[in-house]
Amino acid sequence: MATETLAPPLRARVVTVETVDRRVAIFNRVCIGVLIAFALLWLVPILWALDTAMKPNAETVNTTWWIENPTFAAFGRVFTDTDMLRWWASTFIASALSTVLTVVTASLAAFALSRMRFRYRNLVFWFILAGIMVPSQVLMVPQFREFQSLGLLNTFWAVALPQAPTAIAVFIFKQFFDGLPADLEEAARVDGASFFRIYRQIVLPLSRPAVAAVAIFSFVWAWNSLLWPLLVLTNPDLMTIPVGLATVQGAFGIRYADTMATAVLGAVPLVALFLLFQRNIVEGIAGTGIKG
Repeated sequence: MATETLAPPLRARVVTVETVDRRVAIFNRVCIGVLIAFALLWLVPILWALDTAMKPNAETVNTTWWIENPTFAAFGRVFTDTDMLRWWASTFIASALSTVLTVVTASLAAFALSRMRFRYRNLVFWFILAGIMVPSQVLMVPQFREFQSLGLLNTFWAVALPQAPTAIAVFIFKQFFDGLPADLEEAARVDGASFFRIYRQIVLPLSRPAVAAVAIFSFVWAWNSLLWPLLVLTNPDLMTIPVGLATVQGAFGIRYADTMATAVLGAVPLVALFLLFQRNIVEGIAGTGIKG
């Protein structure tokens, strides 16, 4: 009678501390490599723009990084030949107005969707999110006719109002409000606080990370907006930086150094904004709840 041989039991896989540390080190190196790749992807065009802006216009045809005669003359010509200071002021006013309107309207809508109980509440929320899939270019013709009939063309209101209703801002605020404890609101409601007072004095101060994230991203989006301001602003005194850049490129012709210098100066306020509020940007992204 043949003897049956039993297979030896499978050896349990032992995970040691050294193995975990090795995996963590490999994962960290991969993450660092990806971050370096993305940093280079964003920094190389910026450095190329600076390199071109510091060249004389005669040398810009040479597609090399080396600058034989570095100069800042192009930056000086930008201030003398264009209205850069006025463009800065106009862009700041339009962007700040758009940011304030976005934060107020999106936070109010999100607070109502998060705290009020009414019929078809989820349907309304999904209907708002569906606005993300609608391209802004589709609405430009009816919006232009609307502002033309209201007599708001060539005003900052014409630039800021269409950018105020932002579906992604409503989503960020609602996700953040859903994570706030309701005990403080219930206590305030027992003390006789109104719905708007709870929003203004309790919920909004606790939502500073979300407010900072929405405000910064809305400001950057409004600052870089080109197509809509180009349609509604024809007064040179009200032109924003992207509109001004579009109008002077034809005037500069092949003066690539002047064009790049104008673009660099237009981006300086955004770089300063990021350097000043980079901590708020990180905290706002981490606290909005969109990470899952």
